[in-house]
Amino acid sequence: MGKIHAGTSGWAYTSWKPDFYPTKLASAKFLEYYATRLNSVEVNYTFRSSVTKSLLSDWIAATPAGFKFAVKAHQSITHIKRLRGASKLLSDFLASLEPFRAARKLGPVLVQLPPNFKCELGRLEEFLADLPRHTRVAIEFRHPSWFVDDVYDRLRRANVALCLAESEDLKTADVATADFSYFRLRKDSYSARDRGKVRKRIENAARKGDAFAYYKHEETPEGALYAEALLKDGEDD
Repeated sequence: MGKIHAGTSGWAYTSWKPDFYPTKLASAKFLEYYATRLNSVEVNYTFRSSVTKSLLSDWIAATPAGFKFAVKAHQSITHIKRLRGASKLLSDFLASLEPFRAARKLGPVLVQLPPNFKCELGRLEEFLADLPRHTRVAIEFRHPSWFVDDVYDRLRRANVALCLAESEDLKTADVATADFSYFRLRKDSYSARDRGKVRKRIENAARKGDAFAYYKHEETPEGALYAEALLKDGEDD
């Protein structure tokens, strides 16, 4: 049985007061408080900006042992190079995350492709060949042409997870391609029944390995509260 890691895509939202963050909590303490209730977060900051050792050290210090940071790959890799000839960029990006790895707090790296990026098996194979085996990687395809067996086979060979994303516009096929799973829960709303279905999917995935699940960040803290309930439900089982 793997471990369930759940959270949201970000934490720095003052609008989460007072339903998640205490009213008087300083924003500098948000991550520290977040980590008392959730055990993982998806970092989108890295999509547009480079991280420094100082910044990562601050995040590491603010979180307890076992907390995991899933990190979105920089747009230069996914949206500018579109995976082609991105070996040096990828290497440098992964090297920048070394403080997380050293602290045992690095979760999967999320490679999110543009919605208009259609399936190109050769380009995918080139990219997968550059991935180090010691780093967990999930790929989020957002064009339906990628959801085919040839892609799944290549992901399995590289032990790269197909990101199981769902939104109002697109739902990824529920296919396991790695020894862990990665969920992005992006619908506009989740009823109690919907959350029950999500929980069952994640629990089933966790029977095969660690499961990482992230609700969409919003102006309200609903996603954080849903993630917290998911973790508590798992403790109660």
